[in-house]
Parts: sequence; structure tokens; C-alpha cells
Amino acid sequence: MRRSVAPMELGVEQEATDIVIFRVRNVDCAFRRAEIREVLPLPRLSRWPGLPAVVQGFFNLGGRAVPVLDAELLFGLDDEILEERDAEAVIYQHLILVDVPSTFALLVDRVMDLATVQTTQLMPVRDRHTLNGCVGAELDLDGELIHVLEPRHLLLAEEQAVMADLTRQAEQRLKAWEAPA
Repeated sequence: MRRSVAPMELGVEQEATDIVIFRVRNVDCAFRRAEIREVLPLPRLSRWPGLPAVVQGFFNLGGRAVPVLDAELLFGLDDEILEERDAEAVIYQHLILVDVPSTFALLVDRVMDLATVQTTQLMPVRDRHTLNGCVGAELDLDGELIHVLEPRHLLLAEEQAVMADLTRQAEQRLKAWEAPA
């Protein structure tokens, strides 16, 4: 589903941007479309003992190991609703693949929409009001508050270093299973 929001005033040219809206628990979030690579269905993940809980596992994308981070755990929403996700909810889960600062996929409950909004509708959020500046703007869309996230700020520097190390390990595991040429 794609929608355009807030029509332009006649004679006034406004800058627009596409956003991908997704849900994590009951929180609506979005990325600017230009900041994500693609949206994927949830594939089978490879997970080994000792991975941090937020890392749901890795999947093979064209010979590269891609880590999958659980948005619910990353955003600290896991205590909000303690019961397990039911089977119906799991079938709607998506991965949002980003390449900034490195390649990873964010596991979300559901990708809801692609919308075109005027950049003037995006209300900037100050860095000090959000962890690591991960929420860059907020948007009131049909009475619903949407947090527009900044992919490059989702992980702290220390977390990025751990992810880089885990990804190297996953790449080595993949290479170990390759058939000799």
C-alpha cells in the first residue's frame, strides 16, 4: 500500500520524501526510504550459542552473512508485553535491510506502509531526547505519532564493534561450509 500525505498547496513547491512505516509491538516507526536497502520476508536464521539476545541470528545473502537484530529487544520494548508472540503475529514479521553504518537487518513485527510526506511535516527531535540520536524526527500521520529513525544511530559504537566481530565469525562459518572449487 502506498499513500501520499498532505497535498501540496497550489503554487507552492514542497520537498517530499518517501518513508517506510513499520510496527514494533505497538510502536509505529519509520525509515526514510532512501536509507534502507530493501524489505524481506523472514528467512531461516542461523543462530549459535553465545550470541547476544538482540541478535536473532544470521542469514546468507548472496554469500554474505547478514546479522538480524530484534527491534523489540533493541528498543527495550520486550518487557512491555511479556507473552510470546503468537504464531499469527510471527508470519507477518519482516526484515528491513540497512547498509548504514554496516549491513544488518532489523526484525520488525510488520511493515505497514510506504508513504510520501512533505519534509516540513517531519518534526526534528533533539539528540539529547533520544538514545544516541536514533530518533531523528517525529511525524503525526492521521493522528498517529510515528518515530522516524536514523539507521546510522541505532547502534552505539561499542555495539557496532561487537556486530562487526560477530559478522566476521559468521562469514568464517559460511566459508567453512563452501564446497571446494
